[in-house]
Amino acid sequence: MNKTILDLEVKHREVLNANYVLLKTTHKEKLPSMLPGQFAQLRVDNEPAVMLRRPISINFIDYTKNEVWFLIQCVGKGTEKLAQTTVGDTINTILPLGSTFTIPEDTTQSVLLVGGGVGVAPLLFLGSVLKDKGFNPTFLLGARTDKDLLQLNDFKQFGRVLTTTENGSHGQKGFVIHHSIFQEETFDFIYTCGPRPMMEAVAALAKDKGIECEVSLENMMACGIGACLCCVEETTTGNVCTCTEGPVFNTKKLVW
Repeated sequence: MNKTILDLEVKHREVLNANYVLLKTTHKEKLPSMLPGQFAQLRVDNEPAVMLRRPISINFIDYTKNEVWFLIQCVGKGTEKLAQTTVGDTINTILPLGSTFTIPEDTTQSVLLVGGGVGVAPLLFLGSVLKDKGFNPTFLLGARTDKDLLQLNDFKQFGRVLTTTENGSHGQKGFVIHHSIFQEETFDFIYTCGPRPMMEAVAALAKDKGIECEVSLENMMACGIGACLCCVEETTTGNVCTCTEGPVFNTKKLVW
C-alpha cells in the first residue's frame, strides 16, 4: 500500500477528557485506502522544541464523509500541540504506514478486541471492518476510572462493549485481564492494544487457551520508515522495526 503525504484539514475537534482529544480530519480529494492497525505520522508545526513527526494510530475511517480520525493523548509538547489544533487548521500527514490486523475468513468465529488507555484507538476502526464483514465483535475496554474510558458510544455501534476500571467506577473492578468474560466465554481470535504489561498478559492467556492473538505494539517510533531504529522489537526471526514490520504482530512471532 503506497504512502501518501497529505495536508489534512481539521473538520471537528472534541475534548474527550483532560488528556485526550479526538480530531476528525478530511481532505479535498478522496482519502487513500487504509486498513485497521495502520498509523500515520503527523507533523507538528509552530513548535520549535519538536523536530520529529508523531506516530498516531488511525482511529476510524468514515468513507461517506471522507474523514480519518485521530485520537490524541497529550503526553508531551508534540502531542499537546497537535491536540491544540482547531477546526480549519491543516496537519501535514504521512499515511498509511505499518502492517494491519488479520481478518479471519470464517465469519462464524468469535472475536474479542481488548484495549487499554490510548490503545483503544486502532480497535474502533478494526471493529467497524469486522462488523462490515459479518462478524459480531466483543470489545473489552479498560481504564483507571470511568472518566478515562474513551469513545464508548462509538464502539457500541459495532459490537458488544464490556469494561473494567481500576476503581470500579464503570464495569467490573480491576484490569481487563481479570474480567469474567475470560472464564465465561471462549473466543477464536483476540486482538489487543494498550500498555505492554496488559498486552503480554492477554497474549499469555491466549497462548494458554490456544487462541490466535495479534497485538499492536506501541514502541517509540520516531521516523516511521525504519531508518532511526528507535522501535526495534525482538521476534523469533530476529530484530525488526516495529514501524515497518509492525505495529501489528501475531504473538507467536514475538519473544515475550
